Amino acid sequence: MRSPEAAVPLDAPFGPLLAKELREMASGRPLWTMLLMLCPLVGFSFFQAVSLYGETSATALTSPGLASALSPLDGVLVPTFGGFYVAVTLLFPFVAIRVLGNEKESGALRLLIQLPYRPPTLIGAKLVAVFAAWLIASIPALSALAIWEFMGGHLFVAETLNLVLGHLLYGLLVGAIALFAAALTESAATAAIVTLGFTLGSWVIDFAAASQPDLLGWSSRLSLTQTLHTFELGLLSLSLVVGVLAAILGFAALAAIWLPMGATVRIKLVRSLICLVATCLVMVAATQIRWSADATEDRRNSFSLADQQALAQLSDHLTVTVHLAPEDPRYADLRTNVLSKLERVIPRIVIRFAGDQQSVVGSASDESYGEVEYSYGGRSAVSRSTGTANVPLPVPATGAGDYPGYPLVAAPWIALPWFVGGLPLLVWVAWWRSRRAPAIKYTSSQKEISREHLT
Repeated sequence: MRSPEAAVPLDAPFGPLLAKELREMASGRPLWTMLLMLCPLVGFSFFQAVSLYGETSATALTSPGLASALSPLDGVLVPTFGGFYVAVTLLFPFVAIRVLGNEKESGALRLLIQLPYRPPTLIGAKLVAVFAAWLIASIPALSALAIWEFMGGHLFVAETLNLVLGHLLYGLLVGAIALFAAALTESAATAAIVTLGFTLGSWVIDFAAASQPDLLGWSSRLSLTQTLHTFELGLLSLSLVVGVLAAILGFAALAAIWLPMGATVRIKLVRSLICLVATCLVMVAATQIRWSADATEDRRNSFSLADQQALAQLSDHLTVTVHLAPEDPRYADLRTNVLSKLERVIPRIVIRFAGDQQSVVGSASDESYGEVEYSYGGRSAVSRSTGTANVPLPVPATGAGDYPGYPLVAAPWIALPWFVGGLPLLVWVAWWRSRRAPAIKYTSSQKEISREHLT
């Protein structure tokens, strides 16, 4: 038997391999079980979101000034997709692992790698199957958007597509990690534990970094959940997209490295090290990309046009020193309303905490607590404004209308029959049809030959 490392022809068609992966993925139980569980999970999230949104809208209808604070992105879309996020985090790894884990346990992988396909091609086909599985799993969440619009709700295309893109990248990242875990381990159960270690470990990192930003703040960038946070805010960051794509391709490359059974462990380790270094270099380079776009309708992530033009005149370094504890709610507001916007507009900006202030209680006696110091060009000012360089005050843009808000009082129970009845029934029918053996069609010549054998 030839070695898996031997040169193989590359003229084998990709279509049959991809069809095989899609067929095996669709005929397995994990995908359809996850989809059945997603129906009530997403349905309950949508029901709760519409109910709370309706209660707030009832107050806004009596007080029109409150309507501008109502955004379907925050009130309906993000909570609804939150249920989908939980399922992708906890259940989707089992779907992705099956694409490779079953072949490894049954021994079919030993035969598969003898076919005229290189390991990257095999992993590429499996990654496409994972993408198809994510599309199928997203049906409940996407149907919730259709129901929301049917109820009379408002959907802004840019922010909706941006949110879906964020969940897609997160799902592909989880799937790529699952493929790497399945290629690295010998059993599907072990691969599931490794994958959940990545996903659940992100929650631990987020919790720890929230209370210790100086010590663990840098590690929060490694958290998988941070992938979604920026998209949930309605911000499309090219740096984040490139970084996530690099991580997806990096884990897929690692899976291709550990897939062949003929290579020694030493060779695999060397190749893995090279792959990790290359991936890290790309991700570090991605952090230098400054381009981002505000996809929200209310432009929450941007200053006004006049403010942006004024801030664009700042050519020197701007240092912002924050005298607040990281867990202080005022810092979260400052970060959202001012600091993150400054980072998008000013390329040379440094934001840091003052001293070792780590708790609200311990810093309450400090007279400077709560202040924000801006230093620019040798001058400094303690203020919460951005004018520290004698830049003329920005003039509000003429003709720019305010965000109207979209209050809506709807009956959320309308969606329940679909999520607990109609959609699960369709999923069960699709599952049943996918498990049926395909009918074999004989040609006329084959029928004649079969008759001769019978006679």
